[in-house]
Amino acid sequence: MRTTQQLSITLPKEMAETVKSKVASGEYATESEVIRDGLRALFARDRALDTWLRAEVAAAYDEVTTDPSSLVSNVDVRARLAALHEETVKGRS
Repeated sequence: MRTTQQLSITLPKEMAETVKSKVASGEYATESEVIRDGLRALFARDRALDTWLRAEVAAAYDEVTTDPSSLVSNVDVRARLAALHEETVKGRS
């Protein structure tokens, strides 16, 4: 039984040229290897994002629902950002 499946894909010219140049440079043996490595990177990014969402975002949500007094209003956030921007602009002068 085969463990692979052949696909036909269409890429923008720039991406297709990048895939071909990776093979031409010897970095990869085939275009399929380039695509597989790209998909592995995508899977790794997705796992990292999922881990971050579960660990950091969920924890922050739980903290806020437990103690809403730690929240900052959008008005306060804008004021803090405006003050930071002002300091940055003055620092450049």
